[in-house]
Amino acid sequence: MLELGVTFSMEQLVIDNDIISMIKKAMDGIPVNDYTLAVDAIKEVGVGNDFIGHMTTMDNMDLPSDPLVINRDMIGDWRAAGCKNLAEAAHEIVEDVLKNHTVEPLTPEVDAAMKAIVKKADEEFLKEA
Repeated sequence: MLELGVTFSMEQLVIDNDIISMIKKAMDGIPVNDYTLAVDAIKEVGVGNDFIGHMTTMDNMDLPSDPLVINRDMIGDWRAAGCKNLAEAAHEIVEDVLKNHTVEPLTPEVDAAMKAIVKKADEEFLKEA
């Protein structure tokens, strides 16, 4: 437990965020209609045949989730793109965020509200001390 408070992986945070986003998207539900059920594609391709390369499959592939770092490319495409593993992809995002992200300043109203909360907590603490 001591180490938990000393070390932290920003890459793991990016990966965890990707997993959480995928779960949240799945929890929002997946649209069910003739297109997402591929009714026309089944009629076109025929039961028992290969649907993987059909455009309907490609269009609907990201409906359950759309990860940023988890790579769903076919292995040949993944290799052609440099075989980047999950940690490497997450590290690139971390580097980009550290280099390019800017934090928007709080509005004066939000800043005042937060200061009021801290002041109230400080006053309550001092009363008990």
